[in-house]
This record gives sequence, structure tokens and C-alpha cells, in this order.
Amino acid sequence: MAHGRARRPLPRRRRYTLFLGDPTAEQTALALHQAASRKTNPAWPVTGLPDLLYNDHGSDFTSARLERVCLDTHIRLIHSRIGVPQGRGKIERFFGTVTTELLPHLPGHIPHGTRGQPVTTPTLTLAQLDGILERFVVDDYPARPHSETGQPPVQRWLGAGWIPRTSAHPEDLDPLLLTAATGRVAQRDGIGFASTRYVSPVLAAYVGESVTIRYDPRDAAEVRVYHQDQYLCRAIAPELADALPTDQRHLTAAQEPIEAVREPDPVHRASVLR
Repeated sequence: MAHGRARRPLPRRRRYTLFLGDPTAEQTALALHQAASRKTNPAWPVTGLPDLLYNDHGSDFTSARLERVCLDTHIRLIHSRIGVPQGRGKIERFFGTVTTELLPHLPGHIPHGTRGQPVTTPTLTLAQLDGILERFVVDDYPARPHSETGQPPVQRWLGAGWIPRTSAHPEDLDPLLLTAATGRVAQRDGIGFASTRYVSPVLAAYVGESVTIRYDPRDAAEVRVYHQDQYLCRAIAPELADALPTDQRHLTAAQEPIEAVREPDPVHRASVLR
């Protein structure tokens, strides 16, 4: 959906992910982590664990970490049949809606058939595009009555007091996060990771011990700490956690205009992972 340069990460809001490039197993795992987590935006109530996860056979959907989390959280993982694409149309329908109803109204839109040339001048920064897409995904798209049910999707989600299924322990979803390549040693002043110091009162009893870090690359304000493969605690970076409200951590978005707003194509497109 977008094509251009991004020098800084987008703000973390736990709703969807807008990124540039091809999907990967890591991005898919992070997307499922976001989908199952409670969103900080009260207008976006979708949260909880699915009973069934239906994927295709792409390398971004066949990771060991995804299989482990599905097993631990009792999610039935099903892969579509090879060569039978009929069951994979729902996300393409969403992309089609974005392509026809949102992108043509944005500056820098690139329709098919223009040889990659925008029909209007690109002026949006990645942060501005993120804000526009948020309003479409959170406020507009789920509030429309569905053509078959006659109800807005958000209304059907809330239902008659229906409560989504959640994991027994929040850390059950941590395998979906990235794991630091090397272990860290807990010090008296916390744990150093990515040129940042993370602290937690729990670490005082583990000074000198080797620990493992799991983290979301879009949220530098906190990491998950494991000791001998057992969950230990969440550690925070005070200077990042206190710098902005919780739903705006990490921290700034690219401020230069992206080159263009492009319609999705089957080969290469930015991905929206909900």
C-alpha cells in the first residue's frame, strides 16, 4: 500500500502494523501478538485468541514459533490446500476495499496502468499515512453495516456480552516476540540491550545471572526477561516509558514524505497486519 523510505519506526499502538517490505515469519508472529493483545485505543475492541488460525503455505506462515504458540494457547492451526486458493479471499477483500475506497483519495496515489507514476503529488509522511489508515481501520471500516449480516462488524464482535478467549498467562504469547541473539547478564542497574538500560525490582535477585531477552522491535520501552527458559519479569526503560503516553511509545515516525501511495499487487506491497 505504501512505497518509499522509512528511517524511524512507527509509533506503537497495538492495533495494526503498517510496514514497508515483504511479509516475514517474524512480522506474522508479531501481528498475531498484536491481534491477541488488548488495544490501547478504546474504539478498537477486537482482542483475544482465535479458536482457529487459517493460513496459506507461505514461509511467513510456517514458522516453528507460530506452531508452538498455537499449541500452548490451544489454537487450531490449519494450512490451506496447495493450489486451491478459493479459501484465502478474505484478506484480499479487505485490500480491495482499501484499494478502491481509500487510496484513490490520497495524494501520491499510483493506480494500475500508470507505469508506477503517481497521478497526484506525494505529500504524505509515513506518520500521516499511518493516521489516515488508523481512522479507516478503526473508525470507518468496522462501523459500516455488512452487506450480508446487515450489522456493522464491530457491533457483531461486541455481541450480547460475548467475552473473547484469552491466554491463561500473558507470557504465553511471548514466543511470538523476537529473541535477542545473545544472552544478557543482569547487573545491579538492570540489563543493557540495544544501547538502553532496562530495570525491574525482580532483577535484584538475579544479579550476575544470564538471562534471555524477548522484545517487540516496535516498542523499545519494555522487554520480557527469561531465566533458564522460565518467564521472569517485564523490564522497562524509564526514559522511554515516561517520555510519551503508553499508546505512543517508541516514539517518532518518519517525517519526510513517502514517495507514493501505491495500490497493492500480488508480488510486492506493504502489508497491513491486523
